[in-house]
Amino acid sequence: MLPSKEEAQRLLLEAEAQNPGPWGEHSRVTARCAEKIAAHCPGMDSGKAYVLGLLHDIGRRFGVKHMGHIYDGYHYMLGLGYGEVARICLSHSFSLQTLEDYIGRHDILAEEEAELGAALADLVYNDYDRLIQLCDSMAGAEGVMKMEDRMADVKRRYGSYPQEKWDKNMELKRYFEEKTGKELYALLLEEDSES
Repeated sequence: MLPSKEEAQRLLLEAEAQNPGPWGEHSRVTARCAEKIAAHCPGMDSGKAYVLGLLHDIGRRFGVKHMGHIYDGYHYMLGLGYGEVARICLSHSFSLQTLEDYIGRHDILAEEEAELGAALADLVYNDYDRLIQLCDSMAGAEGVMKMEDRMADVKRRYGSYPQEKWDKNMELKRYFEEKTGKELYALLLEEDSES
């Protein structure tokens, strides 16, 4: 099940009141990117993409955490009955589909990490997983960023960025450029200027 766009916006506003920070605007940018790209991909629902992008980081409502935001968001969305969003809360940080590629602290209990690892291993990624991974790596709090700049920023803040993960993100960009038939930055800027 998936919340409506209005319900997703309400959930994000409520979460930002619990834990204010730039993550809220990052989530909105992710949502707008996902919506615009999905609108140009045959078989994808742009409204669904928007909701998934908006709520991918909803676990941040529970405080400043690293891997903890994934665990918290996954369980929070499951508890509300939003399984599709819970899936994205889990998959969005793992383009290589392994917990080992996480950039940041593993700040959850060993049994919680084992639970996440097992749930992640059970997924067969679909285009919504891939799209939110892509848009998460293009979205700054101020707007769309070149992926290389966003990944370099993460590397500066956390001290590393695995090359394999970097390469996978670039592969996702090429994948969606093939699906849309457009260069993504041009698509996003073109769409922004029309709004």
